[in-house]
Amino acid sequence: MNNIVIRDIAPRLTGQAHPLSSADKIHLIDSLTSAGVPAIEVSSFVRPDLIPGLADAEKVFAGIRRRPNVSLGCCVGNERGLRRAIDAGADSAYFLLSADETFAHNNIGKSTNESLRELERMNELASTSSITVGTYIIFAWGGPSGPPRRPADLLHLTRRLLDIGVEHWILADSCGYASPRAIRETTTFALEQLKDPNSLTVQIHDGRGMGLANIAELIKAGVTHIDTSLAGSGGHPAMPTTPGAGVCTEDVVQLLHLEGVSTGINLSALVELSNWFVDSHRIPSNGFVRIPGPVPTADLETNPPSDFAWRTA
Repeated sequence: MNNIVIRDIAPRLTGQAHPLSSADKIHLIDSLTSAGVPAIEVSSFVRPDLIPGLADAEKVFAGIRRRPNVSLGCCVGNERGLRRAIDAGADSAYFLLSADETFAHNNIGKSTNESLRELERMNELASTSSITVGTYIIFAWGGPSGPPRRPADLLHLTRRLLDIGVEHWILADSCGYASPRAIRETTTFALEQLKDPNSLTVQIHDGRGMGLANIAELIKAGVTHIDTSLAGSGGHPAMPTTPGAGVCTEDVVQLLHLEGVSTGINLSALVELSNWFVDSHRIPSNGFVRIPGPVPTADLETNPPSDFAWRTA
């Protein structure tokens, strides 16, 4: 089967709700790339008063180790944020565009149409640099103000994105509403609109227990780029009561490897890092594999079977 590109978003997603020191963020990112994770969402270039836990974005970018063939990305909210991302040396910057109009007004302070005009200006700015600019479509499967969305609900938005020349998209199931059928329908719809299937990334949030089932459906649909979060960590400051965790990186990597899909990631190193992350920082975790360890492989010298004994009265 084809390779899958995993992008770990824990440094940004977790930093929103559970601030870490700059040194720990740098250690986390360097350890992820050392384990073979090929893409990282490092931080967000946003106003510090909005998300204080990400106020050190420049410092983190300056401190992390640059490795060949590793993409270091970020989120941006406006043209000012994009300029900061360019100055910091980010490889990619993704704008936060909401498919939920009510959320956009209440939390971004702009309508979706106003955000699209901002994104168009940002895309023009990016044309003078080497950075790749794309956009999130958050709440692609439904948001806080309404029921789940269908592909037809996104048609106007995606057509506008193509009109302004933005062809790198991250579809985010921000509320964890998507079922495998909904994943199949919406990703097929998006792939049909984009010239390059590698321009589509899908980000699954696992607050309702459908994460791994949805990952399996993404692979069947032909999606090659997936966002995950170490230890199933994360949260959103605007939705503190909504389960906001990204689907667990190590759980996804184990699933893919068992299904014969290559990721280039060292799963054992990832599990070790996940345990450090959770235990040292008291990070809430939605992951599974870090607790019992990966499924043993045929190499019993490096993956011995677990000891067990029957309990007796």
